[in-house]
Amino acid sequence: MAEAQDFLRDFPLLNRKMEDKTIAYLDNGATTQKPEQVIQSICGYYGGCNANPHRGAYALSVKATDIYETARARTAKFIGAARPEEIVFTKNATEALNLVAYSYGLHHVGPGDEIVITVSEHHSNLVPWQFVAKSRGAALKYIYLSEDGNLSEEDIATKITERTKIVSVTQVSNVLGLKNDVKAIAEKAHSVGAVCVVDGSQSVAHMAVDVQDLGCDFFAFSGHKMLSPMGIGVLYGRYELLDDMPPFLMGGDMIEYVQEQETTYAEVPSKFEAGTQNVGGAAGLTAAIDYLETITFDRIESIERDLTEYALSQLRELPYIELYGCDSHRDNKTGIIAFNVKDVHPHDVATILDSYGVAIRAGHHCAQPLHRYLGQNASCRASFYLYNTREDVDRWVDALKKVRGVLGYGA
Repeated sequence: MAEAQDFLRDFPLLNRKMEDKTIAYLDNGATTQKPEQVIQSICGYYGGCNANPHRGAYALSVKATDIYETARARTAKFIGAARPEEIVFTKNATEALNLVAYSYGLHHVGPGDEIVITVSEHHSNLVPWQFVAKSRGAALKYIYLSEDGNLSEEDIATKITERTKIVSVTQVSNVLGLKNDVKAIAEKAHSVGAVCVVDGSQSVAHMAVDVQDLGCDFFAFSGHKMLSPMGIGVLYGRYELLDDMPPFLMGGDMIEYVQEQETTYAEVPSKFEAGTQNVGGAAGLTAAIDYLETITFDRIESIERDLTEYALSQLRELPYIELYGCDSHRDNKTGIIAFNVKDVHPHDVATILDSYGVAIRAGHHCAQPLHRYLGQNASCRASFYLYNTREDVDRWVDALKKVRGVLGYGA
């Protein structure tokens, strides 16, 4: 699409050749490339006002503090939080979800209670809940999938019960690329007195998110999946819940007073942000939000929908391609396509595609229970973003047609 081609100019890495090849970058589910605007914002911070925030009365520190807190307010507005204090900065979504598990889960789950998650969760939204359940003598229950890959409505209705204390679910599967109705799940959770945690890592960069409209109690995402640098993540939490939770990490900048034997903690969100924070990452996050809102999510979703439908129309013509999660209604499908090539290991597929300048993901994508449920050890994954084009899809599909031949198989 012409729009995507226009955006492509903003991304320096995608305009360079690597080993004499341009790159068709189709691994956006893992991390996105960075536009020049974000790169310049990071360089501008480190080159113009690098200092420790919250600690100094001198001009550089005041400026660093302003950049950091502006990013908090900007992020709160971006996802529809009620107030900036409901935004806690972490290093990624994994840390954000662990914060909820440790600071909320361990203190609100007891023997005989239940935690409900889905079989399609990323390990970051699965392993912490295994830990909480085992530590507290609780049961960990799973919502499984219907035939089209969407969450089983029967499981949602029957597995969230009066014993449920926490329901934690991804808004978009990082393997199947299917949207979950987290608003309905949050309503079900609240009807039995449970809280709802949402992993927004694969959604917040691709569609408009309003946490108050969703009704979730916690929402986590990573900046690096939405154009900003690695090392900055976000946890949204309803203020009254955060205020009642103990700190996750201890140290500088999260205290009020420290005595030899006792410490009182700072208010939310400071009590969850121990140590020197990633101000450069926060500056990049602000620039990424500005960039995305200039483009608008309507345009982003239009680009990704076009690419997904264009790619699937070609992939379905190849008899040796197995697709997963691609039978759902188009409005429920995002720009993630999971597939396998018959008789070829996913790692071999990815390596061969790389030789043609096409970058995809191969492996279990930190979702081993889902792959076992699908009867697969691993899969390949292509994932689109706003700078991808139909030409990228053509290069990918053309290279796929050569994979089996490279390994000596027939077409």
